[in-house]
Formats: sequence, C-alpha cells, structure tokens
Amino acid sequence: MSADEAIGGLRSGMTVGIGGWGARRKPMALVRALLRSEVTDLTVVSYGGPDIGLLAAAGRIRKLVTAFVTLDSVPLEPHYRAARERGAFALSEIDEAMFLWGLTAAANRLPFLPVRAGLGSDVMRVDPELRTVRSPYGDGEEFVAMPALRMDAALVHLDRADRRGNACYLGPDPYFDDLFCEAADTAYVSCERLVDGFGDVPAQRLLVSRHAVTGVVEAPNGAHFTSCAPGYGRDEAFLRMYASTPWEEFAGRFLGGDEQAYRSAVEAWREETR
Repeated sequence: MSADEAIGGLRSGMTVGIGGWGARRKPMALVRALLRSEVTDLTVVSYGGPDIGLLAAAGRIRKLVTAFVTLDSVPLEPHYRAARERGAFALSEIDEAMFLWGLTAAANRLPFLPVRAGLGSDVMRVDPELRTVRSPYGDGEEFVAMPALRMDAALVHLDRADRRGNACYLGPDPYFDDLFCEAADTAYVSCERLVDGFGDVPAQRLLVSRHAVTGVVEAPNGAHFTSCAPGYGRDEAFLRMYASTPWEEFAGRFLGGDEQAYRSAVEAWREETR
C-alpha cells in the first residue's frame, strides 16, 4: 500500500507506537504522511526522535510515553522541547528498560512485567500511577510493575520487506521494531526496498514476521533525515537546519506536499547550501 493508505487506517484518539531509536531508522515517510492527514489527539509511544518533534510541533500529540526524545547529535529534540515547555501535551517519561518491558508485556498480552529499573529514581515520584509488586517467593523482592504498552497501531521502518509483511534489518541494531509490531493491534512497515525473497540475508536479521503486520509500504529513503544503516547515515546538515529553524518555516518549506514534494524540497535546499 501507499504511505497515505497506511495512515488511512489510523483514527484520531488512537495510541500509536513509532519504532526506531532517537534519530535512527525512524519511519519518517509514514510520519510525514501522518502529518498530511487529519489524525490528531494521539497517545504516542516512542523511543523519541524527530518523529516526536514533528508531531509535537504540529499539535498532534495528546500524551507521549517515552524514555527520551533526542536527535542524537543534538541531545534534546528542540521542537519537542518547545512544545513540552508550553504544556502542549501530557508526558509519561520512563526508564529505557521499563519501556522495553512495557513493550514486551504488551507483545505477550500480559498486563505488566516486573522490572528493577526505576526503583530508587524519581520515575516513581513523577508518575504516581506506577505501582510496585512484591515477589511471591521467599526472597520477597520488590519490583516496579511496568504496565503493558498496548497500542492501536505501530509504524516502523526496515531495510527490506516482502508483500506478505516479513521484513529484515541490515544495520547494526534491530532496535525494538518487532516488539512494536507485536504489541499493536495493527502495524505498518515501510521499507527501503520491496523484495520477492531475502536471498543471502541471515535468518537472524528477519526481524518482523507477517503475522504481526497489517500493511507494507515501499519508501526508498523513507527514514530521512534519520539514519538507515548501512544504506545511509543521518543527514547531519539537514538535521541541524531542522533543529535551528522555526517550525512554521520548516513545515511551510518541506511539509506542504506529498513525499515526492518533500524529496524535491530537500534536494533544492542541498543545492542552495553547496
């Protein structure tokens, strides 16, 4: 399906998970399609990067569940920061390991999983809805009861996918895209290239299975301006321009049309800055 067809499966008020990590292998073509839609009032679950900055600046987020929001080379995503400082949405900020166990619980259809992460930190203080649980065995140890991060839909980006929904990564890290897909009721996978078979790709890199995928979108360069190793790295110059440009100016120039219009605008900007 197309990116717009995939986003057509979303509705305002949903809980949507976005895969990748910081400024690495984010499904940016799908995020841009989401911005072209009327979908809003979202609860977003993400190891956040520019996906969150874009959606926050556009006023699409009602609540964010995250462990961080970063551009990697720019430690704190500036458009996210600006939206958060003006109180644009609610925030549930949890430890990275708590986030992982929340995804794992949801993928396994469990209400929660016990985790040590978060104990002794301010996480429990700033989120009074979190609870602890005590081991029923002789040790009696106390854990954080991390609730499942169930989602209505997940958006992820992989290197290769087939039409059935199987997908693989070729870079150094799977991140947690498989858990996002399994933790959601529906999942949409964008990919750099649609293939009929995975050839010599090692079985360990076949990350996402068709049983957890609702639709596949072929989106070359679909992670831009985040990285999709080994195909391409972060577009560092574009990233820094994005981070220092007022939202209205950036959106007006780069987000006013479809994905092809975005690519043309990026290329025009490159020509200007050579």
